[in-house]
Amino acid sequence: MPSILIKSADELARQRHAGELLASVFTMLDDFIKPGVTTMEINDRVEAFIVNQLQARPASKGQYDFPYVLNTSVNDVVCHGIPKSSEHLKSGSIVNVDITLEKAGMIADSSKMYLIGDVSPLARRLVNKTYEAMWRGIKAVKPGATLGDIGHAIQSYVESNGYSVVREYCGHGIGKEMHEEPQVLHYGKPGEGAVLKEGMVFTIEPMINQGDSRIKTKKDGWTVVTRDKKLSAQWEHTIAVTAEGFEVLTLRPEETVPE
Repeated sequence: MPSILIKSADELARQRHAGELLASVFTMLDDFIKPGVTTMEINDRVEAFIVNQLQARPASKGQYDFPYVLNTSVNDVVCHGIPKSSEHLKSGSIVNVDITLEKAGMIADSSKMYLIGDVSPLARRLVNKTYEAMWRGIKAVKPGATLGDIGHAIQSYVESNGYSVVREYCGHGIGKEMHEEPQVLHYGKPGEGAVLKEGMVFTIEPMINQGDSRIKTKKDGWTVVTRDKKLSAQWEHTIAVTAEGFEVLTLRPEETVPE
């Protein structure tokens, strides 16, 4: 079993900087993502911004032979949606944009849901409850807590709101590599799993389905969709365990930690 890496103060400082840069990518996208834009245009805009403006590296490009810098997962796509020149965002859609960025040898990973044009109340509720579920998980993070505490906080909130948690994909340790130990499940039992220690860094990124949790992968080998064709939503942040609790390394300017 590979061990969970503890980040040094220097590594954490560099990873915090990568997180701040990644947050600025979403700020740039906020005015760009609207009805009519293609998911490939989002990809190309982000690549140019990361490389030219931020002098950083889009860490997803080339990882596992993936040719793009981000995933765009629209409506019933759970994760790993591939950007396409033929895919124009339509009013009423929801889309998750999942981006990684490496700067000075450390990687940050985050995703945000965008509501395109006039979105139905049911779709909006799913997006909002998924965001709240992510924060329930984040707020469980502190030294001495367990990975199961995080999963339970998310699962209990999601299921109490009538949704389901995708179990095939999870959060992950992150640092010099995009995927490190531990695996961070978005379901679980309190007190189970690895104990959290100061200096651990990992993502929390629940994928929440409007219907049941079953998924399938399309023939392209990447795109994961809900089997029942109902909507799926996801949010993601990179989290560091601190002496007092947690720090969100990818917090965006419009966000505050919920009370």
